[in-house]
Amino acid sequence: MCGRFTQTSPPEAIAELFGLPPSAVPPYAPRYNLAPSQPALILRRHPVTHEKELTFLVWGLIPFWANDPRIGGRLINARAETLAEKPPFRTAFRRRRCIAPADGFYEWKRSGDGKQPYFIARKDGKPMALAGLWERWESPDGGVIESYTLITTEPNDLVRKLHNRMPAILSQDALDLWLDADADLKTLQELLLTPYPTALLKAWPVSPRVNSPAHDDPSLIEPLPQLFSPDDF
Repeated sequence: MCGRFTQTSPPEAIAELFGLPPSAVPPYAPRYNLAPSQPALILRRHPVTHEKELTFLVWGLIPFWANDPRIGGRLINARAETLAEKPPFRTAFRRRRCIAPADGFYEWKRSGDGKQPYFIARKDGKPMALAGLWERWESPDGGVIESYTLITTEPNDLVRKLHNRMPAILSQDALDLWLDADADLKTLQELLLTPYPTALLKAWPVSPRVNSPAHDDPSLIEPLPQLFSPDDF
């Protein structure tokens, strides 16, 4: 699964990733420990104008038909293999796809002492594009929550050393296709089932302070040299 990620890049880097002018990026504070139930910056097609827009959605998908918004806490991830079949995701997969810009994500490796967190990022330091789905939920009293889920896929050789799933990271030339309302769903699913190239990523152990969403500062992504072995990654 993917349960934490970061959004720390300057607006110019986010704009470059998505081919947008810097003015299209709304003001946001760097986040070093984005967790479920929190809002994050997300790219989608505007539901009315269909233009690309960067907006803030809550992590944890609440299907439009849900009776209780707390279901979002169980739907922070969606498996790429079953998007077209699972009731919480199949409509959003057809109509409401989105992308989360991320500088990296965390995974936890089991060890004799418990779980050690690792941070995974691109070797070139640029932000990556995590595939997602979004939904709009309206409560009986008229309140609205717009939420999203991140899609996971089989891990590449790097992430496999840490976990049996990883986020579905889109290549640069797949971004517009992912947001295209008329895209063939089978083609999109094939994109998701191919894990991001191992050679483009790096990983290193970080402080267990990341385990608590209350911690959100640059020290969370600093490597722990005493645990790092180049032979491991």
